[in-house]
Amino acid sequence: FLLISTEAYGLEITNNGPVTTGAQATVQATLSVKNENVTSDLYHFNWIYAPLILIEKSEQGFNSVINVTGEFPGTFPVSVWVTHRNCWLCRPVARNVTVLRITEFITGNLTIAQIEDSEVVTRGSSSSMGAVTRISFSLHDPSHYFKSASFVYNWDFGDGVYQITKEPFVYCNCSSMGNRTVHLKVVAEWEQIGSIIHEREIMQKTGDFTTALELLDAVKSINVVGSREAHVMENLNLSLHINGTPPLALCWLIKSECIPLEGDKCHLVEISGSCYNLSHTFRDAGQYCLSIRVENGVTMLQTYHGIKVWPTGIHPAFLVLLCIALVSVMLLLVLYTTFRSNTQHKDLVEVADFDFSPLSDEHLPNHSESSCGQLCCRSCFLQSSKEAARESHELRHSFYKPVKMYTQ
Repeated sequence: FLLISTEAYGLEITNNGPVTTGAQATVQATLSVKNENVTSDLYHFNWIYAPLILIEKSEQGFNSVINVTGEFPGTFPVSVWVTHRNCWLCRPVARNVTVLRITEFITGNLTIAQIEDSEVVTRGSSSSMGAVTRISFSLHDPSHYFKSASFVYNWDFGDGVYQITKEPFVYCNCSSMGNRTVHLKVVAEWEQIGSIIHEREIMQKTGDFTTALELLDAVKSINVVGSREAHVMENLNLSLHINGTPPLALCWLIKSECIPLEGDKCHLVEISGSCYNLSHTFRDAGQYCLSIRVENGVTMLQTYHGIKVWPTGIHPAFLVLLCIALVSVMLLLVLYTTFRSNTQHKDLVEVADFDFSPLSDEHLPNHSESSCGQLCCRSCFLQSSKEAARESHELRHSFYKPVKMYTQ
């Protein structure tokens, strides 16, 4: 519609077209007056609608409505101007014009919706792959011209699948991702009384409609790769891996608490891939939450990622590692000391090798002295062993026995 106004008046005009030939169309005009003290009975609406046929005209207050019809298709201008009621020849206070389209075919439109949790959700021409998609036809018949007609709907889903229904909607479970074009042919039939009395004839009108159907993979998951800890004034780098069909609308926000993201109150980014690198620098220490929302026209998914920001200084993890290292060293020292103490208290036993052959008698004094020295030394180290002391005593006794000499 057009809106033409002067300084003190405004005139708006609308129509409910397009309509099919033979059906009625409604054109409405509304006058707006800036002076609130003016009464509506001071103005008159003047219409020009030829070659359309006027069915009805009404005027109430600052509004005027006409119903017109056309016998042949085309685009027809309908104009209106408003004058003072008692001054027909005066200059109009406001004027406007609209264009009405009349067609010989059925009028309407196709809509695509997706069934989610028993609810019908409309997202333009997009639908989620694998989900139940509903394609429906909405008849545009404001004057109820087809109220007695019966309809047949011929569907072509663009992938070689055809279906004929008597209902203006159809369900499909499309499993192949991509773009396709859905075609619909609508046929309407009804009986109409002819020009001859008692003669009835079958009337028929058709309409062809198309719509684009874009099947996308739903956003299934959002994986945040990166650290959950950072320092003040340190640059934190995170990588977002998204499982879903691009293009994707990514919305992220870092606050002290996790919040659901709504509208555009966040950092909105359009990405054409499945990965996005995010970088952020924290100015204050504390607990933060990264809220993420991703949608691709058919589904929307939100997730959260907690981040702990530490003040500048030694990281608590280093203190923990240092404590663990000190405890480990102390345990090793205790184990080593215990092992050494047990080793020193073990008894050591040695066996002496003595030669009792006659040839060794001439060296007996020296051998006795050295043996005695060795035994004395051994007895000093083996005082705790009774068996070793006994052996040492017997050996000394045998060495000091008198030697008898025999002559012939």
